[in-house]
Amino acid sequence: MEDANTEDPAGEDLAVAVAVTDALADAIAGVADEALAEWLAELRRDPGPSCEELGVESLRRSSMARAAARPRGPDLALVRDVSIDDVLGARLYRSSSDPRPLVLFLHGGGFVLGDLDSHDRICRRLAAACDVAVLAVDYRRAPESPAPAAVDDAVRAFGWALRHRGELGAAPSLGVALAGDSSGAAIATLAAIRLRDADGEGASALLLVNPHTDMTLSLPSMDEKGQGWGLGAEEMGWFVEQWVPDADRRADPQVSPLFADLTGLPPTVVATAEHDPLRDDGEEFALRLMTSGVTFEHCRLRGMVHGFLNLDDVSPAAARAGDDVLQRFARLLPRG
Repeated sequence: MEDANTEDPAGEDLAVAVAVTDALADAIAGVADEALAEWLAELRRDPGPSCEELGVESLRRSSMARAAARPRGPDLALVRDVSIDDVLGARLYRSSSDPRPLVLFLHGGGFVLGDLDSHDRICRRLAAACDVAVLAVDYRRAPESPAPAAVDDAVRAFGWALRHRGELGAAPSLGVALAGDSSGAAIATLAAIRLRDADGEGASALLLVNPHTDMTLSLPSMDEKGQGWGLGAEEMGWFVEQWVPDADRRADPQVSPLFADLTGLPPTVVATAEHDPLRDDGEEFALRLMTSGVTFEHCRLRGMVHGFLNLDDVSPAAARAGDDVLQRFARLLPRG
């Protein structure tokens, strides 16, 4: 007898359903809630072409489409686009008309993707949950502008924010903090290191969510969690290649914060996810902060995946995890 699944369309549908159910069962065993497990199961069922196959422009179009489909975040007192030195785009979010601490936000996206719209929801949540003003920076991306262009832009934006903090709704006595997720966390950290070494005011605090700190991609979680958890080791390699084309430079402290001198950095919150290939990037970085004498708080979120901060509309558990991280950062910020 022939296998029914080779001839019967209904049999084909059943085979797909069984495969998805099996994937979901595997995912549920390790993640925080069923909604996140379903999201993972769909990714495992159809991971799609690689980043290299799709190419930069196609990836960016897909990123923009996802951003457009995502529900908007909390309403705020003010949201408006601004220009930094007529060179960089930025977006200002104010939780109140009264002065508040100011946070400069650097979005993730593997140094290649992301823009002001892709992380609009996160910035709204950050402003509302932490009761701060947020300035999101549309920095230059790779491969058109490889390292250290994005860091240059972050430092430039920080200086501009200091000079314009009154019009940005920032309380002058409370400083300017830096925040970022994934590659944005790497950019934020590298900018904080530069500011520490320069004459002038440095960052008042750091928020690093799922931080990418080691461009050599050599830590164990890259192998342990590099397939089937939403962010793949193969795509991480492609992203790094765009930002640091010269492989010999990838352990350079100017592109890999894990290898930099961290002494003198401001108080920092590091958030890592259990099922993230970049988990060890954040955890090793937190250990380096400790041995460098930096005030820090590290929270490892069980059952979470990379990018959980942008999955609050997918998973209630991811929403709670993000809220917890933002509340921890809020407590760290100077309030006068």
